Amino acid sequence: MPESHKFVCLDDYEKHASTVLPRNALDYYASGAGREHTLKLNRNAFKVLRIRPRMMRNVSKREMSTTVLGNCVSVPFGIAPTAMQRMAHQDGECATARAAGMMGTIFTLSTLSTSSIEEVAEAAPSTIKWFQLYIYKDRAVTEDLVRRAEKAGFKALVLTVDAPMFGIRDADIRNKFSLPPHLMLANFRGVFADSVQSSGGSGINEYVKNMFDASLTWNDVKWLKSITSLPIVVKGILTAEDAVMAVDSGVDAIQVSNHGARQLDCTPAPIEVLPEIVHAVNDRCEIYLDGGVREGIDVFKALALGAKMVFIGRPAIWGLAASGQEGVKEVLDILKCEFDHAMALSGCAKLGDIQRDMVVPDTQYCKL
Repeated sequence: MPESHKFVCLDDYEKHASTVLPRNALDYYASGAGREHTLKLNRNAFKVLRIRPRMMRNVSKREMSTTVLGNCVSVPFGIAPTAMQRMAHQDGECATARAAGMMGTIFTLSTLSTSSIEEVAEAAPSTIKWFQLYIYKDRAVTEDLVRRAEKAGFKALVLTVDAPMFGIRDADIRNKFSLPPHLMLANFRGVFADSVQSSGGSGINEYVKNMFDASLTWNDVKWLKSITSLPIVVKGILTAEDAVMAVDSGVDAIQVSNHGARQLDCTPAPIEVLPEIVHAVNDRCEIYLDGGVREGIDVFKALALGAKMVFIGRPAIWGLAASGQEGVKEVLDILKCEFDHAMALSGCAKLGDIQRDMVVPDTQYCKL
């Protein structure tokens, strides 16, 4: 276990993970699509935004709780779906879900998890849990996942719409990525394609090509609504046009995301397109963001630009790799502390004080 006093920011956990994770797993978690221009952009796009702090506003007490899809959370950030977490730690998704519950926030379980829906529900009964959903060619498989999530007490479905196929990730191709033989896709244990194995290239890309339905249209959102009463979050939106179509199809929330820059390279960063999507949606549904968040000030910037909630993916994995549940909780604690400082030092005592005009592009200021 690492000496925790050495880790003071989320980047410290990432650096540590690069020294302890097997190459196959590390590259799977860390890599992006193509030449990784968008992977870098996801983080750099936050850096060109400036905060305009306000003074003398009585920030002696600060409140950062909010309500998301009717559920109260203690902080405006949660954990995004990340597949196959037992490659990072033996407790995998169960540990991450418990850490989210300790923070009083949302954990999103991936369809391609190495802990099952039922295992996570049992391990973290008090955590607000969402289930990230892919639609399979065999719709009966998808319906079964939905029913199991409902039965296990999950509070929402996060329909990922940016993956008719998976992006070209060079590292996974070089590594001939496969799920380690002692692990399996736990939601399909023993009854369906429950492993990811390579036949020469990236095993995960081969799996998706064979299993996921690439023929999806917005009518399929209506189909999903017809088989469940759970709220539907549509994840993977990057344009105002698609945001409007998503709302028109009846979704309850939109998660602005480029899949961690793992799909199509040279797409914009989510924080870049967030304002146009917020404007287009015009308060017709809740809007969240994931991608590139590494500091509390990133959370502040996303909320100022219109996101109600922000989600992190890779940082939770780096915490998990360091020390399981404790490491994920430490990552969340650091993010909370940084966000608390951002609120206080910008003159915001509550989330409603974070206003649009408090974040501007760096081009607004004279370059000396």
